[in-house]
Amino acid sequence: MGVSKDWQARVLLRGVSLRVAPGETVAVLGPSGSGKSTLLKIVAGLEPLDAGRVLFDGQDITALAPERRRFALMFQDFALFPHLDVQDNVAFGLVEQGVRRADARSQACAMLERFGLQDFARARVTRLSGGEQQRVALARALITQPRVLLLDEPFSALDAELRLQLREEFRQRITEFNMATVLVTHDEAEARAMGTTGYRLVNGGLQQIW
Repeated sequence: MGVSKDWQARVLLRGVSLRVAPGETVAVLGPSGSGKSTLLKIVAGLEPLDAGRVLFDGQDITALAPERRRFALMFQDFALFPHLDVQDNVAFGLVEQGVRRADARSQACAMLERFGLQDFARARVTRLSGGEQQRVALARALITQPRVLLLDEPFSALDAELRLQLREEFRQRITEFNMATVLVTHDEAEARAMGTTGYRLVNGGLQQIW
């Protein structure tokens, strides 16, 4: 609430407030450099804010470490681990939370089956197409049952046909998992296709556009 952030003497965010309910996707539009990604990083705990607070379920989590927030942040470059196979990429977050590796792999296989990716479980992620890699990244994000899903231009590296396909699949998965989701993008068609509510980030402030 009331989040402000300056960078190199330039105002990025000024008194920004945003509410997101479970199962809702809030889309934030804006050009490159407007502060969209910075806003997501502040919510995730990866970037300090200059003023304001981050609240979850009414509790102030501004000082809470990123790993304790249980938020998942997805980037456009997938951020998968090339030295791990698909199964272990999906299981990674569970292992980090202290789940036994065998149990984590079992849960990862079940999640991959839900995504229709079970045949790729032992494949290297570098052998997958861009769309398959992004599905793996979403499976990895959802398997830890995050409280909030943060999407930073998740489809911008993909071709137009695949973007259309994946944004519909992501929308369905977000509904299925009842996720509170924030999507930042420069693509208004994408924002309108996925967002239940939409804002434009202009001069450090949010303007609601639907």
